[in-house]
Amino acid sequence: MNVTRLSAGSREPRTARPVNPSDPGPDHAGPVVSNPDRDWKKVRQLALRRLERFVSLEPKVLRGDDPDAIHDIRVASRRLQQVLDLLYPKPQPREIRRMRRRIRRCRRAFGNVRNYDVFLGHVDRYLSRKRISRREAWSAIQEYVRARRAGLFQKALRRFNRQNLTGLYVRLREHLRAAGTAAKAGSAAPDLDPSPEVVARDFWPRLAQSLEQLWTAFEAQVSESRRNPCPTTIHGARIAAKRLRYLLEVVYEFRVRGCADQLAWLRRLQQHLGDWHDLEIQGQLLAGMVGRPAFLREHLELGQEIMTLMRREQAGKKRYEDKYFLQVRDSLEWLRLNQWIAHLLASCSASLAGA
Repeated sequence: MNVTRLSAGSREPRTARPVNPSDPGPDHAGPVVSNPDRDWKKVRQLALRRLERFVSLEPKVLRGDDPDAIHDIRVASRRLQQVLDLLYPKPQPREIRRMRRRIRRCRRAFGNVRNYDVFLGHVDRYLSRKRISRREAWSAIQEYVRARRAGLFQKALRRFNRQNLTGLYVRLREHLRAAGTAAKAGSAAPDLDPSPEVVARDFWPRLAQSLEQLWTAFEAQVSESRRNPCPTTIHGARIAAKRLRYLLEVVYEFRVRGCADQLAWLRRLQQHLGDWHDLEIQGQLLAGMVGRPAFLREHLELGQEIMTLMRREQAGKKRYEDKYFLQVRDSLEWLRLNQWIAHLLASCSASLAGA
């Protein structure tokens, strides 16, 4: 494969040395030599750490007064799911599928609560200013959001508790600790993993396959958002970017050259789309607030002020969308990400598959 890369000071392509996952990036000290058994063990240890992190957040979440804990456990669930999908490719064992669904349910239980937390934080910061316009409107919004958030949290808590994180932790930890034996023994542990693909020497080809799938999905979603720039397609690009980023965090553990730079750009893109998503959700929440007939009958002037705020938020959302399309069209960072992924996939196929 003939792959080129753009230099920092020019848009003209130049020939690039193929990316070698054993070649450390500028922020790493020593070379990494592919070793199937060691690489398999490292990913299992990463999965265990992510499981520990996920479960450790439960007490903070249950208290209900820490918005960061809800955000953190949702992020931890995505990271844990991503490494599980790498260790257990499809078709996954039945129990792994069940535990994966429970992890996903934990995250989704608090999805709406997280949206309200973000909006409430925005409102609280705005009201903390000494001089603000439309203080009455913002105070009414604050009261509405807090009341809605309290009710949603109780419902989320009931759904969350049904997942039994303690039992999930114990059983999944057993699987992950036994995965090393399963990797070496192959079919000797069919109850843990009957798939013949789950063998240590196949780890890098499987990682390359996962990376190719997530990158293809991300590219497709970005292209779809360009053709049809509606909230649904842009949000789809945001989710696809998250999945790609969390897989690249696994790649980063192996000191792959250039991975830190690509992760940094994906984080910036994800943060930008996250800010856009916050405005999208805020618009929906405000529309629900002023859309109640009883509210408008009793607070017509206040409703008009809130609708003025909604128009301002919509203008801000449009600016985020315009910047997003610039980031994923012809920007230098987007081109570098494309080429870096192509280099990595070629290297995995050519050298690591036969390592």
